[in-house]
Amino acid sequence: MPPMPPMGPGGRGGPRNEARINGEKPQNARKTLGKLMRYIGRNKYLFFALIAVMLLITLLGLAAPKIQQIAIDCMTLTDERLNVDTEKLIRTLIALGCVYGAQALFTYLQGIFSAKLSQYTVRIMRRDLFDSLVRLPIKYIDNHRHGDLMSRMTNDVENISTTVSQSIGSLISGVLTVIGTFIIMLTYSPLLTLISVSTIFLTIFVSAKMTKYMKKFFIEQQVILGKINSHVEEMVTGYRTVVAYSKEQDAVDAFFDMSDELRKTGIKAQICGGMMGPLMNCISNFGFVLIAAFGGWFSIKGWITVGTIQAFILYSKQFSRPINEIANQYANIQTAIAGAERIFEVMEAEPEPDRGQSSFTAEDVRGEISFEDISFSYTKGKPVLKDLDLHVGRGRKIAIVGATGSGKTTIVNLLTRFYDIDSGRITIDGTSIYDIRMKELRKAIAIVLQDTVLFSGTIADNIRYGRESATDEELREAAAKAYADEFIERLPEKYDTPLSEGGSNLSQGQRQLLSIARAVLADPKILILDEATSSVDTRTEMHIQSAMVALMKDRTSLIIAHRLSTIRDADMIVVIDHGRVAESGCHDELIARRGTYYDLYRTQFAGNRT
Repeated sequence: MPPMPPMGPGGRGGPRNEARINGEKPQNARKTLGKLMRYIGRNKYLFFALIAVMLLITLLGLAAPKIQQIAIDCMTLTDERLNVDTEKLIRTLIALGCVYGAQALFTYLQGIFSAKLSQYTVRIMRRDLFDSLVRLPIKYIDNHRHGDLMSRMTNDVENISTTVSQSIGSLISGVLTVIGTFIIMLTYSPLLTLISVSTIFLTIFVSAKMTKYMKKFFIEQQVILGKINSHVEEMVTGYRTVVAYSKEQDAVDAFFDMSDELRKTGIKAQICGGMMGPLMNCISNFGFVLIAAFGGWFSIKGWITVGTIQAFILYSKQFSRPINEIANQYANIQTAIAGAERIFEVMEAEPEPDRGQSSFTAEDVRGEISFEDISFSYTKGKPVLKDLDLHVGRGRKIAIVGATGSGKTTIVNLLTRFYDIDSGRITIDGTSIYDIRMKELRKAIAIVLQDTVLFSGTIADNIRYGRESATDEELREAAAKAYADEFIERLPEKYDTPLSEGGSNLSQGQRQLLSIARAVLADPKILILDEATSSVDTRTEMHIQSAMVALMKDRTSLIIAHRLSTIRDADMIVVIDHGRVAESGCHDELIARRGTYYDLYRTQFAGNRT
């Protein structure tokens, strides 16, 4: 029987999606790049402003070699005598200085626009990613490493930000430069242009081969980074357990192994990425040699001037520069694309389905619950619940007991629609829970989990999480009913006391009392208690049990309990065994039957006596 995944957020149960972690799924860089470009284009004004600036930079860059040609041709050699058109040369040099000055100014503006565009892009992407995360089914969160999901929100998004700010200008400028330079080169010399372009085919061939070889390393690098984040998150969250079992060195060794794996993969990725630049430069320099050799020969023949050769070499450099720049930034671009692909995977995951169309609201709930012929499995072929039938009357207090792994918590997971049933029907007041809108369904139910979840903020903020519109008086009343007011009033800042991460500055029992107060304030029609008093002392538990009597009045209550002494006064005790209802009845009836409940009670009682 597989262990039950936790019901609340942050659960770690359920099967892991190891296939995705290991990067086995085929990647589609072109499709991902298209999606990323759509995000970049969200801010049209900034995007087109960047294009306009890059167009001006490109035009100025194309004008500079022409002006240099004019300056060089102002100096001619006639009958071994140097002739200089000084006036024209001075005007040309002034024009050249203005071009370079304007180019520097627009390059500065390009840096500003690129930075703004990258930050705007990742802000929208982070927002959409987080919006997708909070709408995912519990099953998706349970089946993925939490540190890996956080890595997508932080590392992967940051890589995209860096790449956009550094590379988007180069990509735009590159396209414009290649087009403009090619046209100008044709006007100078079609033959030299053909010689120059011939090296481009060699560049494309080499880069395609390198790309195919390199891609897997950059994807693997991001996946390993996600695993490291997951390991660190688990170690920090479970630090007390690590220390208690003296597993510090094991944690360090595991981290070192993953870090070493990342180091090896990172070296391979960076070596491959670093090779692109030198290879492209080598091919580019070879092209310059060809142009200089053939240009010199054409000049001797009198077909072109020396200034034309100089201009053509500069244009040839501009023609190959964008390809070289992309090659030099290839490592960053591949990392960003791999990260974007991981981000879009989460964004495109199916959100939690909500097919509810009924006008049924939380205020309409009376509290009659029915499970009819329910079957469910977390893993296909391994059923947890089998043909389960259970009816809970309105306003009744039902206790659900059973051995570990029998399916107790699963019943609650299905009622709250944290998971969807395989077959059967679950109804509230005769209406299928799948016909009720998700928000209304969960608004009618309050849950107190065994693993208490508290958020950053004050004590009052955490209690008010159950109902944000509650007044201070209602908040204090809820805390009093949960017997939380006693320890809160002893704190220096009382209800305004800030909580550290996860409420670690409170004891486990105090955190559980706050969780109960939160449920009291929510004033639900259906109350679920999953070992709600497991972390409090016996005296406090007795107080809470007394308060629960008033809290559960006229309210349907489901209590999951291991300590059978806490549920003796339940209206009905339901015993779950191997995914089915083994027996049900009040405490005395079940004891008299000497069945499964009797065995559980006797075992627990015997354990208490030991």
